[in-house]
Amino acid sequence: MIRVVLADDSLLIRQGLSALIGSLDDIELVAEASNVLELMSSLDEHAPDVAITDIRMPPTHTDEGIRAAIEIRQNHPNVGVVVLSQYAEPSFVLSLFEEGSERLGYLLKERVGPGDLERAVRAVAGGGSSVDPRIVDVLVSSKSSRPSPIDELTPREREVLGCIAEGQNNAAVAETLVISERAVARHINSIFAKLALGEEEGAHRRVKAVLLWLSDHDGGRS
Repeated sequence: MIRVVLADDSLLIRQGLSALIGSLDDIELVAEASNVLELMSSLDEHAPDVAITDIRMPPTHTDEGIRAAIEIRQNHPNVGVVVLSQYAEPSFVLSLFEEGSERLGYLLKERVGPGDLERAVRAVAGGGSSVDPRIVDVLVSSKSSRPSPIDELTPREREVLGCIAEGQNNAAVAETLVISERAVARHINSIFAKLALGEEEGAHRRVKAVLLWLSDHDGGRS
């Protein structure tokens, strides 16, 4: 059974999501919250597997959900987080995925159906990720007609990017793949070039590369 807590300041949205979650097999809603304080308290009280949170909540209605997701990642590393957003805002996405993609999901409310939410909850509960493909469209512009720029990567570059998507730094990638850190750096530079990310600031390039990888592998195209 996957235990879920739900946070959204809109009662109507909470009721709708609650009904949707209640219809899913082996997924149980154990608590609801209308703000971040209630959300964090419910994590301590119920020890859920997944937290579903809106981005804009009291008191400022700006980025409370993103900051809560980052705090959950730091203090409750075994809890997956699915962020629901009304907008594909680049700054929010980059902040959320900057330290890796494990146990994280980012979905757009207007595009979320029962199957999308269920897949996202199951993915993050199992240590994976789920990203709405429109997020990638917003963050990475490509004039190419190729189905995916990931197709241009070599098998080794795919392995390196897969490790980055798990949140590994260069040293960890080198250890995992039994190659030198210098080789990792060369592969990463080649990945950035092939994904047309050569002009981006370093941390953001890694985030965008990860999002492309997730959209190609996580069911993000569903």
